[in-house]
Amino acid sequence: MQSLESNALEPTKAELKDASLKTRVLRFLPVYGLVLLTVFLIVLFSILLPNTFPTLLNMRAIISDKAIIALLSLGAMIPMAAGRIDLTVGYGIVLWHILAISLQTMFGIPWPIAVAIVLSLGLLTGFLNGLLVEVAKIDSFIATLGTGTVLYALALWHTGGRQMVGALPDSFYAINGTFVFGLPITGFYVLGITVAMWLILEYTPIGRYLYAIGANQRAAQLNGIPTRKFVIGAFMSSGLITAFAGVLLASKLRIGQASVGLEFLLPALVGAFLGSTTIKPGRVNVWGTVVGVAILAVGISGIQQFGGSFWVEPMFNGVTLLIAIGIAGYAQRRKGANK
Repeated sequence: MQSLESNALEPTKAELKDASLKTRVLRFLPVYGLVLLTVFLIVLFSILLPNTFPTLLNMRAIISDKAIIALLSLGAMIPMAAGRIDLTVGYGIVLWHILAISLQTMFGIPWPIAVAIVLSLGLLTGFLNGLLVEVAKIDSFIATLGTGTVLYALALWHTGGRQMVGALPDSFYAINGTFVFGLPITGFYVLGITVAMWLILEYTPIGRYLYAIGANQRAAQLNGIPTRKFVIGAFMSSGLITAFAGVLLASKLRIGQASVGLEFLLPALVGAFLGSTTIKPGRVNVWGTVVGVAILAVGISGIQQFGGSFWVEPMFNGVTLLIAIGIAGYAQRRKGANK
């Protein structure tokens, strides 16, 4: 059973060959609509808030606050490319950031080894998710919800409801706290992973196989694609990126607690789903996901600087997702009407 289905809707050269200017604009609007909206919001908030929004300090704050969400969104979109969903991106980060600290403070493990253990556990969790989905044939939504709940329960058990605190080496704090060219290093982590994923998904057989599986797994199998191997690999990749995000969160917060992490689940999934409505509408894609996270970051930052209340962020996340889904639905109806 598949939780998602990939069906790209970007206009083809044949569609645009004899199309009028109006038709071209309407076909490209869903493709680059969110990109244009992001630029519009940046310009709007820069005009309305000239002393606070278009500043290096605000850029640093946005990158620092949203880098982890961007990583989780990128991790979640890999199984989405194969027509699956991974909810452990929100639950797993709770346990991973706690372990990254407790392995050092409780067991005296050097931080590089502690990080390696956390990343390995992230891979193992992804492998388990892949087995549940591909071997046990459990729907990915249910399987990863169950796995994620177990991870969250383990985090509660491990901490006993208390904070994990202790002296950590400066080199561990530097994983998140370093600045490069005046910007947080976490932004460069996101950029590096984004470029790597884009190259793999768009220009290698791995990416083509994942998208083929997401579009029609049975057809992919008939064409000789080892679908089980690639779906399990997609979950393992998601688990690895989630574990890395957990390490960054631990380095940023410097404490571990089970009450932190679940709030990342909704914006991470929203970013990934928004990514399927832009650049290549109807198909999750790397740059679309980055745009999806960017529009959330810019919109929320601007609204909060206007004095928005605590409920603004989840409200903005939900409304933006509904608007994006509406744009994608309009594009699909237009494409159907033009056939």
